[in-house]
Amino acid sequence: MSESSRALLERLVGFATVSRDSNLALIAFIQQYLAGLGVESELFYNPERTKANLFATLGTPGSGGIVLSGHTDVVPTDGQAWSSDPFVLREHEGRLYGRGTADMKGFIACVLAAVPALLAKPLRVPVHLAFSYDEEVGCLGVRPMLEALGQRPHKPALCLIGEPTELKPVLGHKGKLAMRCNVRGAACHSAYAPYGVNAIEYAARLIGKLGEIGSVLRRVEHHDTRFDPPFSTVQTGVIHGGRALNIVPAECTFDFEVRALPGFDAGSVAEQLQAYASAELLPAMHAVQADTGIGFEALSAYPPLATAADSDAARLLALLSGSEDFGTVAFGTEGGLFDEAGIPTVVCGPGSMDQGHKPDEFVSLEQLAGCDQMLARLAAYLQA
Repeated sequence: MSESSRALLERLVGFATVSRDSNLALIAFIQQYLAGLGVESELFYNPERTKANLFATLGTPGSGGIVLSGHTDVVPTDGQAWSSDPFVLREHEGRLYGRGTADMKGFIACVLAAVPALLAKPLRVPVHLAFSYDEEVGCLGVRPMLEALGQRPHKPALCLIGEPTELKPVLGHKGKLAMRCNVRGAACHSAYAPYGVNAIEYAARLIGKLGEIGSVLRRVEHHDTRFDPPFSTVQTGVIHGGRALNIVPAECTFDFEVRALPGFDAGSVAEQLQAYASAELLPAMHAVQADTGIGFEALSAYPPLATAADSDAARLLALLSGSEDFGTVAFGTEGGLFDEAGIPTVVCGPGSMDQGHKPDEFVSLEQLAGCDQMLARLAAYLQA
């Protein structure tokens, strides 16, 4: 890898841009770096102005162009056993360790290091840099930037998102719907349990129903073998309820998610669960106490990605990656949102998500060198 990429990654890792915190210091660093190369950038803030997306254009603005996209936020390190400070880059045996090295500051560092080469000669079409916030909490931050870009007369022709795929070309991923269910029961002394409404027990029945729905989705007729696992999945990840063992619990809340194959409506799972609650559970709850209930709220959602293998975006990805062995990934990206905004999107970046979100996250020097080469091929292609 280039010394520039390594130095930039060291700076980027040094900003503790956990999603719950601000990313403005990192964004200011990138903005100043680009300004030093004569590149202006614009920011799209969250309502509190504590976070921002950055968008910049290399070359002459106009129709078409290629977006190089990455998210600046990282997941927390709380409770993880790291061998060293996660926000200080550490090299060991051909690997660079630190939070975000794989997911996905390694790609951003390579992109920034490639800017001088991209500016060295005129580009046939512009290259746009799009760096977002709050991807890790539901792909939330990129939305206002995409909304603004959608109102402009010239839209980019395609987008490359550098999520860690080991530099393998990826055309698709599942979508996601995350929801919360709130069960409101009726408390009483546990010695008189039949006279109360046990919110935990009703939540358990709802969770069991989710398991039944998930079992149906596992059937072979619902499979898409391009994906692993090859079916849409449903899982409950968080549950809270109860005050004491001798009190029938009056409240229980649980969060569940649907990871949906392209073409499958994740919302249909929530609709089935709501229908079950209305038909089977609420009548029994109301028979005991009228003001009990079951409510649902959406937490986050993003669409799947399914870019055609014969598209211009796929052909360019094959050129850059050196492979037409297109694949999919199990994790989500902002790609579905770019695609929904009318910007065909592909995914390819250094590192592996096997290291993402874990203690001692790392990206190999070899992978970063490969990313440098991929971006050098992009420069040569656009300057030909």
